[in-house]
Formats: sequence, structure tokens, C-alpha cells
Amino acid sequence: MKSFSIPWFYRSSLITEIKRIRNSQDHRKKDYSPTRLDFGPVQFLIARHFGFCYGVEHAINIAYKAIEENPGRRIFLLSEMIHNPDVNRDLSVRGVRFIMKPSGEQLIPWNELTADDIVIIPAFGTTVEILNQLTSLGIRPLQYDATCPFVQKVWNKGLSIGKDRYTVIIHGKPGHEETRATFSHIAQNAPSLIVRNMEQAERLAEFILNRRAPDTFDDYFGGQHSPGFDVQRDLERIGVVNQTTMLASDTRAISDFLKKTIREKYKPDDITLHEHFAETLDTLCYATHDNQQAVYRLLEEPADLAIVAGGYNSSNTSHLVELCSKKLPTYYIESAENIIHRTRIRHFSLSVKKEKLSEKFLPERPSALIAMTSGASCPDSVVEQIITKIVSFYENARTIEDVRSDFTF
Repeated sequence: MKSFSIPWFYRSSLITEIKRIRNSQDHRKKDYSPTRLDFGPVQFLIARHFGFCYGVEHAINIAYKAIEENPGRRIFLLSEMIHNPDVNRDLSVRGVRFIMKPSGEQLIPWNELTADDIVIIPAFGTTVEILNQLTSLGIRPLQYDATCPFVQKVWNKGLSIGKDRYTVIIHGKPGHEETRATFSHIAQNAPSLIVRNMEQAERLAEFILNRRAPDTFDDYFGGQHSPGFDVQRDLERIGVVNQTTMLASDTRAISDFLKKTIREKYKPDDITLHEHFAETLDTLCYATHDNQQAVYRLLEEPADLAIVAGGYNSSNTSHLVELCSKKLPTYYIESAENIIHRTRIRHFSLSVKKEKLSEKFLPERPSALIAMTSGASCPDSVVEQIITKIVSFYENARTIEDVRSDFTF
């Protein structure tokens, strides 16, 4: 797979080296066991896969390339490049301006842009409507297109089954940039519907099985379907694709459930099932899958707590937090600055959607075993900074250089 030139300040002498060695020893990514970092009194179990994925590195490479190739020109990002505050902050410092918030709220009016401006499409992609808007302004929207190739794969699959007269069910968060983009591209050519979770999939099944009146459809899916959606006609043939950062297990469960619903209604055999249901699980993002599988394996090991690093608005990171929280006290932080003292940490709560302060997050005994991972948009440097901060609380701990020497060959 192609590699990219990433600015040095996102790298880590320890983490990047460990990733290199693990990858060289396990080309086929069959070993999901975590890496143990032994600092003496404190040890870390690091997930096998975490941090920058191919799509994120691809996006960062394009963003910095745009800056390098266009000195003196105004450079804009449609929205956040990725859901990481460090990356977006650095781009902003370099003069890049953001046209919209991740929610879609406009920050810079379209009429302030000119044909001479550079506009970068972020990793999540963008809608057909915005592409047309940029084109109407004389801007070449695809000149610096950082859309993740795996997001585009989902679009292509949706378009493909749409052409075969299937309605495309998109498993995703309706307000997320990627889901909005996916919906826009697919809905141009096929009936489309966003399903957020299994609860909504169960409601959808009731409409497929004619157990709910079609005129109540918008009570459950208003604002989540393409124009002119016909409940009776457009639910006869379906296929499921997903927002790439959702839990892969959830997408599989929703797809399997809707397939079961189709079997219940039409009673097809295995040969004729395709007449009503399109198989689409090949669209699942490999990085999302690997990161989640690595966390499942990580959680098989005993640990005192888990730390998950990443942006608070990162969908893929929040799902890793959900997985860890089922087994361990879990702290979701953006950077080492969240760790105030050995006994205090400021972390994000998914339940209340804001930061909270916790006391005595580390064991009171003189040793600790910490499980750790990070989201796909979190730099390796942030992970090392978090480890370094925690290690500093323990007397006679080994240094980063000493631990790094354990993995050098």
C-alpha cells in the first residue's frame, strides 16, 4: 500500500518504531495481540492497530501539499481535515481557513470565495451540492481532493447497487460529514435511507413487513431519506453500506437483521435472495476493522484502566471508547494536557457529551498496567506524549529511550 510523507511532528520515535517492527513481523495482520511497554513500575498494553490510517495520511499529505504548492494564495478547507484538534490547529496556524463547521454551519459565505482560491476537500468527502457550488465559483474542487479512498469505495458500491435498482440503506450518523456526503452522492442515482442504529433498523423492518402504515414513515425517518421515497416500492430491493467509522460489528448486525427481514417477507432461497438483498459487506473499512479487532484483543488482557486518545468529535474514536468502557474504567482524552496530575484527569464523557474531571484515575499502589489505543486521526506523537506524562509520575521508571531499545533490531 502506498505510503505518504507526514510532517515529522506527527511522528514518534517510540510509537512509529513499534508500528514499523510489528508490521514487518506480521505483514498479513493476523496477530492482534497488544504490545507491552515495560517502564518498570508502570506498564502499557498498546493495541496492535491504532492511530493514523491510510485515509488520514492521504488527507494530511494532500493538505500540506496544497500549502507548499500555493504560496501567497488563499487556501480553504471545506471543514475540519480530520477530527483531530492538533492537525486542524496546525493547518490553521499555516493560514488555512475553514469554510464550515463539521455540523455544516457556514463560517465563510460562498460569495467571499474567488476563482483564484484553493479549496481542499477533507477526508470525509463532501456533497454533490457543494461540489457544484465550488464549480459555479470557478474553483476546481477536485484539485486537492483528500476524500478517503475507502469512503469513495462506499460511494462506488452504493452507486453500483443503485444502478441495479436496489435502495441503498446507509448505516451512519445522519449529521456526520461523511454520512452527508455518502447520502448526497448515492441519492443522486438511487433511493437512499440513513439508518442510525439497530433500533432504527428494527423500525425499518416493520415497514418492510407492512406492520406500520407508510404514512407514518417520516415520523421515524424524516430528513433521512431521498426525495420521493416510496415506502412500498423502495423497500422491495435493498442493500446496506456504511459510514466507514461506525462499529463494523454494528453494520454487520444491521445488515444481517435486514437480510433476515427480507427472508421473512419474500421467502427466497439462497439462489434467489439477491433479487431482494444485495451483499455489500466488502465496503467495511480495513482500518476501522483492524483498530476495533485490536481493541477486542487488547481487552482480553488484564489491566487497571484504559486510555483512548483522539478528537472528541471523532466517530471512530468514540466507538473504541465504547468498547473499552464495557470492561475497564476508560478515559477519553485529546492530549497529554488532559492529565493534570497523578491523581487528576480531565476527560470526555460520551454520556453527557462534555469533559469531566476525575480524581485518582491511576491506582494508588506504586504500580499500574494501562491499556491504551487511539483513534484513526490521532498522531503517534500524541500517544508518546501521554505515555511520557504518565511515566513521569513513577519514581525509577525506565526512560523512553530504554524502552525503545527493547524493540530495535
